[in-house]
Amino acid sequence: MPENTAISNKIKELRARSNLTQEELAQKVGVTRQTIISIEKNEYVPSLLLGMKIARMFNLPVEEVFHI
Repeated sequence: MPENTAISNKIKELRARSNLTQEELAQKVGVTRQTIISIEKNEYVPSLLLGMKIARMFNLPVEEVFHI
């Protein structure tokens, strides 16, 4: 994948639908609230494992949460 390929996500939207705060999601997937903030802002691309944990929280495949 080229260096300039962006990965976006729908975490903020999914959190809102699920009535989850950033802190609650962070606790459920084992990271800090700051990590969730950075992922939502597309400033940080999570590891595959973390991406899968987040997708599972919303009962969705990873491809429906994260987009290239």
